[in-house]
Amino acid sequence: MIRVRFAPSPTGYLHIGSARTALFNWLYARHTGGKFILRIEDTDKVRSEQRFLEEIMADLKWLGLEWDEEPIYQSKRFEIYRKAAQDLVASGKGYREGEAYIFKVEKSRTIEIDDIIHGKIVFNTEDIKDQVMIKSDGSPAYNFCCVIDDAYLKITHIIRGDDHVSNTPKQVLFYEALGLQAPKFAHMPLIMGMDGAKLSKRHGGVSVEEYKREGFLPEALINYLLLLGWSPGDNREMIPIGEAVKAFDIDKMNSVQAKFDIQKLKWMNGEYIMSKQSAELLPLIKKQMADMAKAVPPDEILLKVIDLYKMRIKTLTEFVELTDHFFGDVYSIDEKGSEKHLRPPEAKAILRDFSSRLSALTEFSHKGIEDACRAMAEEKKIKAGQIIHPSRMAISGKTQGAGLFEMMEVLGKDKVLARMRKASE
Repeated sequence: MIRVRFAPSPTGYLHIGSARTALFNWLYARHTGGKFILRIEDTDKVRSEQRFLEEIMADLKWLGLEWDEEPIYQSKRFEIYRKAAQDLVASGKGYREGEAYIFKVEKSRTIEIDDIIHGKIVFNTEDIKDQVMIKSDGSPAYNFCCVIDDAYLKITHIIRGDDHVSNTPKQVLFYEALGLQAPKFAHMPLIMGMDGAKLSKRHGGVSVEEYKREGFLPEALINYLLLLGWSPGDNREMIPIGEAVKAFDIDKMNSVQAKFDIQKLKWMNGEYIMSKQSAELLPLIKKQMADMAKAVPPDEILLKVIDLYKMRIKTLTEFVELTDHFFGDVYSIDEKGSEKHLRPPEAKAILRDFSSRLSALTEFSHKGIEDACRAMAEEKKIKAGQIIHPSRMAISGKTQGAGLFEMMEVLGKDKVLARMRKASE
């Protein structure tokens, strides 16, 4: 049975690159009917924190990357590592240096790795110094405890980033010294920024927790990460995770670096938002509003606003920012737009005239409002936009948004007239 693992360190939040590593391990396990294992690399007692561990596990669940067995914690296995190191020293394969245990690397050897993604990779032990097994403070070295744990967990395939390639020959030496069968290795090219530089915050390369907070959907983030290393073919970009599980093949993973494009991610997120029913978005947007310390309106009103805006937003945060004028009389104002569309005397005159016409409507529907606008434009021999732009600014404080007439209907007659009259004074 295929067994793969993801091994986060709880010294910080789950980075987008680590999330991609978890995804491809999970995907391979699901595709082959194997197991996806979680191992917590918490050997750094100073930097490891429970809050980071809880957030990492919550993020994995949010992404839908559930693990199959109880996680193991390296911090609880120090004696196992120490015993293995003592055995290697006793057999002559290592030595003590104070409180540290050191493994002797045999020189002038060639180590070949048949990497699933890159093919054959050759290393020479002349370039590898003797390896620490147990540090002088009693904690295990990364490469040593990794090997012991992967063997204990019966890991068959290690799928990880290219930044671990240099660790692989060191780990192979430990597998040999301990008499263990080495797993197969697949090293994924790292994610880079659009400028080809190492992915950083300025490229949008942040933690999964931040994407959650900014209003990205997990299925959109997963879909985008899928494309950073693999493609379903046929130039498809939108692929549900269930279809990806069926189509995925580790042999078809890309061997070139992927570039992270935050604009494409936002586009994809917008596509997923647009494809959902408003009722599906309702609980997500209510949580987003609550998280941003915004008053949450009744469902009936919120659903109407979602209907208007789900085609226009890229993130749930954008929804909250663009629709604040629906949920209170204190909202953001586009000052340049106000200067352009509300300050001129002729704009104020238009608002007074239009609000007077709207007040006479017996049915305040978007169709009735639009008919009144078109009739006024025709009567005054002006373009409809000369009425629409100041009216939009007056009722929303913004130059863009949903259709003006639909917005007015949802806001209601009293609120619309009050704002238009205030703006015209």
